[in-house]
Amino acid sequence: MAKSSNQKQKLLLIARILTQQSDEEHPVSIRALTAQLEQSGIHAERKSIYDDLEALRQSGMDILCRRGPGGGYYLGQRTFELAELKLLVDSIQSSKFITYKKTLALIAKIETLCSRYQASSLQRQIYVSGRVKTMNESIYYNVDRLHAAISDNRQITFQYFQYDRDKRRQLRHGGRRYRVSPYALCWQDENYYRIAYDPQAGEIRHYRVDKMLSIQQTEQPRTGQAAFDALDIRSYSQKTFDMFSGQNETVQLLFHNRLAGVVIDRFGSDVTLYPVDEEHFRLTVEVAVSPRFFAWVFALGQEVQILSPPAVVAQFRRQLDQLAQQYQQET
Repeated sequence: MAKSSNQKQKLLLIARILTQQSDEEHPVSIRALTAQLEQSGIHAERKSIYDDLEALRQSGMDILCRRGPGGGYYLGQRTFELAELKLLVDSIQSSKFITYKKTLALIAKIETLCSRYQASSLQRQIYVSGRVKTMNESIYYNVDRLHAAISDNRQITFQYFQYDRDKRRQLRHGGRRYRVSPYALCWQDENYYRIAYDPQAGEIRHYRVDKMLSIQQTEQPRTGQAAFDALDIRSYSQKTFDMFSGQNETVQLLFHNRLAGVVIDRFGSDVTLYPVDEEHFRLTVEVAVSPRFFAWVFALGQEVQILSPPAVVAQFRRQLDQLAQQYQQET
C-alpha cells in the first residue's frame, strides 16, 4: 500500500500520544495507537508501529511495555517527576508576585509535561482564586527585563507607584523616572525585590518589582559595583524586615526558649543563641530598625525583650506609647 502524505508524521504522532496519554497506570495498546493514527490519516501496520517504538527508544524515550490484559506501552521516565510538578504548581500558586491570570497560564503549561491523567491531579490543587495576588500583569516581563539589564551590564530607568484607597496607581515622585544600576533580584516575604545601586543616594536600595512600570534599559554601564560586592545579600534580607529600610543597628534581644525556632527562621541557623537562664536566651544581631522590626517584636509579646542599645529601646517605647494613646478611651 502506498504511503499517505502524512506518513512522515507517524513517528512524531506516536511520541505525542505516549507523552500526553500514557503513564504507568494508563498504557496505550497497539490497537489504540493504530486507531489514533488512522484518525490522523496515517495507515500503519502493527509491525511498523513496533519498529517506530524501537526507534523512539533508541532516540532516548523511556518507552516501557506492560504485558497481559489491559496492557500496552507507556512513557516511563520523564523530564520531571509528578511530585516535582506538584511542587512547581504549589510554588506558583503561593507566589504573590505572579498574577492570577499568569498563574493559570503557567500551570496549564506545566500540565503538558505529564500525561493528561496526571494533569488532573495537578488541577485539583488549583486554589488560586482566593489567594492574594499582585494586580500588575507586567511583572512577568519586568523580571525578564531586569535580568537582561544585569546580563548586559546596563543601567535602567523606571517609574514607581503605590495604590491609593480606590486601588488606583499613584506614581511616586510625581512620575519622575528613577535611574539605577540593577544587580540582583531577591525573593523576600512573598514578594520579588530588585536590589540596585542608586547613584544619587550613593547606596544600595531595593524596590518591589510588581510596583515598577515601563522599565527601560539605557546605554550607560552600571555603577556601584564596589557597593554591591560589599553587600551580603543573605544578611541584607535577614536584617531588613519586610524589606523596609531603616538605620542599621546591632541590637541585643532576650527570648524565651520557646522562640528558638522563630529566631532561626528569621535570622538563619548561623546565629548564636546565648543561654541566660533555664528559660531564656540572648541574641545579638544587626537589623534595620524600622516600624516593621518593632511590629515583629510586638507580635511576639512578652516572650521577647529588646535589651540594647538604649536608643532603640527608647524608640520602641515611644512607638508603644503612641499606639496606646491612639486606643485610649475617653472617660
